[in-house]
Amino acid sequence: MAGVRYTRTGFADLAGWADDDHQAALDVFGLTRGTLPETWPDLPHPGQTARSYFEDRFIPVVIEDGAPMLFTGYYEPELDASPEPDDTHRFPAYAVPPDLEPGKPYLSRRDIEEKQTLAGRGLELAWFADPVDLFFLQVQGSGRIRFPDGRRIRLGFAAKNGHPYTSIGRLLVSKGVLSEDQVSPDAIRGWVTAQGAAGRAFLWQNESFVFFRRIDDVPGTQGPPGALGVPVTAGRTLAVDPGVTPLGAPVWIETAGATPIHRLMVAQDVGSAIKGAQRADVFFGTGDTAGRAAGALNCGGRMITLMPHAMADRLAGDVQHA
Repeated sequence: MAGVRYTRTGFADLAGWADDDHQAALDVFGLTRGTLPETWPDLPHPGQTARSYFEDRFIPVVIEDGAPMLFTGYYEPELDASPEPDDTHRFPAYAVPPDLEPGKPYLSRRDIEEKQTLAGRGLELAWFADPVDLFFLQVQGSGRIRFPDGRRIRLGFAAKNGHPYTSIGRLLVSKGVLSEDQVSPDAIRGWVTAQGAAGRAFLWQNESFVFFRRIDDVPGTQGPPGALGVPVTAGRTLAVDPGVTPLGAPVWIETAGATPIHRLMVAQDVGSAIKGAQRADVFFGTGDTAGRAAGALNCGGRMITLMPHAMADRLAGDVQHA
C-alpha cells in the first residue's frame, strides 16, 4: 500500500450532515461501542442529542492513499437449497475443515469444486442446484437458505481458504466480454450460466473460497453478524479495509451519481475486495430488492471517518506507510 494520509476536516464540510438521521446512526454505533477500546467515547449522556454527541466527541478525518474512491454494495441473499444431495442439488456449501490453519493457504476453489477434495468429510451444510448461487453466496458472505420442506437456515461467514480474491467482473471486462458500465451481479450470472460448464470453470479463476457456519443465535429481524460479531444494519453498515479505517468507527459517506447517498454509517464489516483508504461496501439488507440496489451501486465519491479526538490528533497530517 502507498502512503496513507489522514487530514482533518470539519462537520461543516460534510455535504448534507445537518439533514441526516443522526439518531439512526447512533443506534447502530451503540451496538458496536462495546467492541471498541475504552479510549473510544462513551455513549451520550441522557438529554444529549445524537448530532451533538458526534460533533462533540469526534473529529472528521479524510483518509487517502492516492486511489480514487469506489463505493459498491452488498446484501444478504435468500436462496433455495437442499439439506441433502440429489440429482439436482450437487453443489455444497462447506463448514470450516478442521485442518484449515488461519493465515495459511489451503485448497484452492478449483481443488475443492473440481477435484471434490472435501467430499465425504461431513462438512456439507446445504446443497445447491445452481453453482452460481453458491458462488454469489460466498461473495456476499452470508445468506438465508430455504429448504424444500419449508425449513430455513442462515449461513454466515466462518473462514476463507487463504487464497487472494479475484473479481470475476473485472476479468470479464479485461477480456472484453462486458464493459465497465455493464458489470453487475445479474450480468455476471447471465454470462456464467450461458457458458455452462465452461462458465463454472471460469469462476475457478477466483481462487478464494469461503467456508460457512450455521447462524442460529441471531433473530431473523436482524442482519447477519459482521466482522465485529454484531448484526449489520441495512443502510447504516459499511464494510471497509480495517488496515486503514478503524473497525467500529462512524464513517460519513457521500456517493456520486444520480441518487447520491449522504449518510453517517458505521464501519462494522470487511470484505475480500475492500482494500484501500477510499474503498467501501454499503450493506443494503436482505432479499432480491436489496440485491438489486446493492448491484446498482458502483460509483465514486468520498468517505470521511469520524475519529476520537486523541486518535485524530495522533494521525491527522501524518503519512503512514503500510
